[in-house]
Amino acid sequence: MNVVFLSPHFPPNWFRFVLGLRAAGASVLGIADVNHEQLRSELREALTDYYRVDDLHNHDQLVRALGFFTHRHGRIDRVDSLNEHWLAAEAALRTDFHIPGISRREIGAVKRKSLMKRRFSAAGLKPARGRICRSRAALEAFIGEVGFPVVAKPDVGVGAARTYKLENVHQLERYLYDKLPVDYIVEEFIEGDILTYDGLADRQGKIAFDSSLLYSTGVMESVNEARDLYYWIPREIPDEVREMGGIMARAFAVRERPFHFEMFRTPAGELLPLEVNMRPPGGLTVDMFNYANDIDFYREWANVVVEGQFRANVSRAYACLYVSRRDSRRYALAHEEVLREFASLIVHQASMDSVFSAAIGDHGYVLRHPQLEPLIEAARRIQAAT
Repeated sequence: MNVVFLSPHFPPNWFRFVLGLRAAGASVLGIADVNHEQLRSELREALTDYYRVDDLHNHDQLVRALGFFTHRHGRIDRVDSLNEHWLAAEAALRTDFHIPGISRREIGAVKRKSLMKRRFSAAGLKPARGRICRSRAALEAFIGEVGFPVVAKPDVGVGAARTYKLENVHQLERYLYDKLPVDYIVEEFIEGDILTYDGLADRQGKIAFDSSLLYSTGVMESVNEARDLYYWIPREIPDEVREMGGIMARAFAVRERPFHFEMFRTPAGELLPLEVNMRPPGGLTVDMFNYANDIDFYREWANVVVEGQFRANVSRAYACLYVSRRDSRRYALAHEEVLREFASLIVHQASMDSVFSAAIGDHGYVLRHPQLEPLIEAARRIQAAT
């Protein structure tokens, strides 16, 4: 099987997906905008071939790369990046080269939040009310219907970048002045907590692996207010979360893909769908899947792609937690003290790339334990200010 992988060097831990493909027997053909010698040695060794482009946004260059690979290696069986930023590029290449997976015709429904809402409603779910507001008049009319506060975010966007919570007319004015020149969807504000349903669907659309995340604070607040954040994988997934996640997966016909679905839980306990993401959750969350379950998700994704089978035994033996810190903040415990005091809990720690640091901090620690309470206590201690 010939698998083209876009941007195999970034995010930094994504090279492990390439290692998984190679271990599963695939020929992995990498495309990126850096020189081959700049790739880490493990990645260079795992790639069967490599093609450098000047710009991964340039479709003509990507087409030439796939043409080059086809001439050298034969038919391309899959193309992927598992990266939100390149989903549209993947879809265009699949369409042009008749490769299975999300096509150019289907990409809008998994990129545009406004189209997601339509798909949710058609599946019988109840998303928050929202619409594209391209003018002040449209925005004021929508607020007249639902009232303040509202949330405005790019219709096509990742995470909470350039997202605004508007609570009054003054903030509305600032938003209109500051927002990006793109379509924004404006939604009624939902009081409640965000949680996720994450996992991997096999070729038939069956959920082969699932997980969930809960957060200490909203990602929007983490970005806009530079709050410290921690989030965790619980050992058990509530039945209603798994049920809604299954409906979402079927509504978007998820096949042979990781997914990251976001939901609201209101104070009354009601679940509302928020967004779908046709890629794994970012940061160190895939590594958290592994630490929580004693598996290798990178390899298991590759097994699903190459063999159509998820082979690992998912233990759910641990709760697993990510806790962030920011370089701009002073903490009661120095980094070395954190490592000493929580040595029995910490399984990984790393500096975060600047692309992700606004949302998940400049440095992160991954902790695990059979019980959640020691992890929450440790997170609070790690983030305690001086």
